[in-house]
Amino acid sequence: MDQSAQELLEFWFSPEVEARWFNSTPKLDDEIRQKYEALWLQAKNGELVNWLETAEGSLALLILLDQLPLNMYRNQAESFATEALAIKYAKQTVTNNFDKQIPIENRAFVYMPLMHSENIDDQNLSVELFEKAGLEGNHRFALHHRDIIERFGRFPHRNSILGRNSTAEEIEYLNSDKAFTG
Repeated sequence: MDQSAQELLEFWFSPEVEARWFNSTPKLDDEIRQKYEALWLQAKNGELVNWLETAEGSLALLILLDQLPLNMYRNQAESFATEALAIKYAKQTVTNNFDKQIPIENRAFVYMPLMHSENIDDQNLSVELFEKAGLEGNHRFALHHRDIIERFGRFPHRNSILGRNSTAEEIEYLNSDKAFTG
């Protein structure tokens, strides 16, 4: 496996970063940007597709394209710039059965790009994969994400970030205590 991929996995799965996966800080976001923005740009430009040759490399590439931009570019359109690539590579990783080679405690990051998709077919696949893997907590979140896409066809909390107009129903939802805000 590529040394950069190995280092990224060690960083992402370190206890300090794991504790902040879904509750980041500006300090961690800055650290991720400083360490990984140049590598992310390489991946965005298709320069790291060789990482897809192994299960671990695939996992690293998916984290790089799906998770890290959410930190590096929090609340900016750029945070979704590599989402389509991450979705494509997640499907390729599953097709290659590399997901089965990833330890169960890390496997969610193979499926998460599908959960982040605004395509209902990707959402359905996400729900199926999390369920089959027995990742119950992630499965609940996958169901929740799918419900939002079924209802709105997109994630309303992204509208302002992406310059999209919100419908009246989306605004009502976003102002409710049930709103998912990312």
